[in-house]
Amino acid sequence: MHCASAEINKQGRDPTQPERQKYRCKDCGRWFDDLSETILAGHHQPLRTWVLCLYFMGLNLSNRQIGQELGLHKDDAQRMTQQLREGIESKQSLPVLDGEVEADEVYVVAGHKGNPEAVKKKRAKAVGAD
Repeated sequence: MHCASAEINKQGRDPTQPERQKYRCKDCGRWFDDLSETILAGHHQPLRTWVLCLYFMGLNLSNRQIGQELGLHKDDAQRMTQQLREGIESKQSLPVLDGEVEADEVYVVAGHKGNPEAVKKKRAKAVGAD
């Protein structure tokens, strides 16, 4: 895995998570498991917990709610959601535009909070134009 060798040996299961297979590279001697070099690597939560966390994120649950659903402290849920977001973002490639591209320009005024004079001027122009 580390040296890109295809020569590996299965080395039993992870003692803390028996569903994870451990491996050892025959060439460089490095140990790794099923989650090595993924966004889930280096953490002790079971894969099922990570998948459920991702599912709950898709439902727009808060970190506190995710923690409650998974039986985790809210800080642990925060770290998991942050790691998932960063991992997903880092794996996305930037879009590449090719050929002819058309873009429309839109200007939307969402409001004039703190600037009531601008609203009065716009209303005066609109009334004067009629």
